[in-house]
Parts: sequence; C-alpha cells; structure tokens
Amino acid sequence: MKIGLLSDTHSYLDDQILRLLSDRDEIWHAGDFGTLQVSDSLNEIAPLRGVYGNIDGADIRQVHPKVLRFDANGLDVMMTHIGGYPGKYHPDVRQTIKENPPQLYITGHSHILKIMTDKSLDNLLHINPGAAGKHGFHKIRTMVRFAIEDAQVRDLQVIELGKRA
Repeated sequence: MKIGLLSDTHSYLDDQILRLLSDRDEIWHAGDFGTLQVSDSLNEIAPLRGVYGNIDGADIRQVHPKVLRFDANGLDVMMTHIGGYPGKYHPDVRQTIKENPPQLYITGHSHILKIMTDKSLDNLLHINPGAAGKHGFHKIRTMVRFAIEDAQVRDLQVIELGKRA
C-alpha cells in the first residue's frame, strides 16, 4: 500500500504535488486543508483520509474528523492536526497515546518536518510531514511518501517541494 502524506496546504496545491501523489493507493492529509476544494482534488487522485486543522471551516469539519484512528494494511494509525510529538504530546491525545499507543502517529500544524520514534511507547513512529502550502513561516515546502507492507512503514521518502515563497 503506497501512501502520500501531506499537511498544511492552506488552500494550495500545485501540479508537482498532484504528480507526486498520482501513483499512491491512498492520500493522507494531517489538517489545515484551507478549502474543501483541496480535499476534493486530493480525493479525485486516490482515496483520501484526513483530519481538520485549526484554520479549517465548518465545511471541512463536516467531512474530516479532529482525530482519526484506523488500520492501514495491518498498521495501527492515529492522525490529528495539533498533537505534539514524542515527549511533548498535546493534552487532547496524551492519555490515549499512553494507554493505547498507535504504531504510527501523524500530526501537522507546526510546519516543521519531523520523523522520530518514541522508544518509551513500543517504538511508536511519529511523522509530521511539514507544510506543503505557501502560507506560514517554513522556508521549504515538504511532504512524505512511504509504503505500508506487513504492518510496517517501508521506503520512507521526504520530498522537498521547493521554497515557500
């Protein structure tokens, strides 16, 4: 199963992003779509799983939940927009993660690409794909691609999409 992961598009999708997602089995978006059109465009390429972010309006919140927990090819995945990272989990999810940690924990919001494990929680893998859009303080737009095989993340790729401005 091939996954394309992005976040913080803030209403912006370019041809490069669409091309990089064109061979994916699923697309995951960790919030701050910006517009429902971004969600719809991604869903036309491949099945979309996403969560709403702090800038997303009621229309997006009716389509995408705040927290999404699901099985992807045997991998237990949890995704939310504002969720923190190992050692600094957001209070909204901290208890859930400690009591029932997923294998893969995905967040957005910070615009900072971060991939790390939480060794205290059975090597939970945390991924924040950074920001794929042009709004924010980040300098380089980023996204992540990977595969899920035998309940494991494989072939993890960090993609730099170019400068924000």
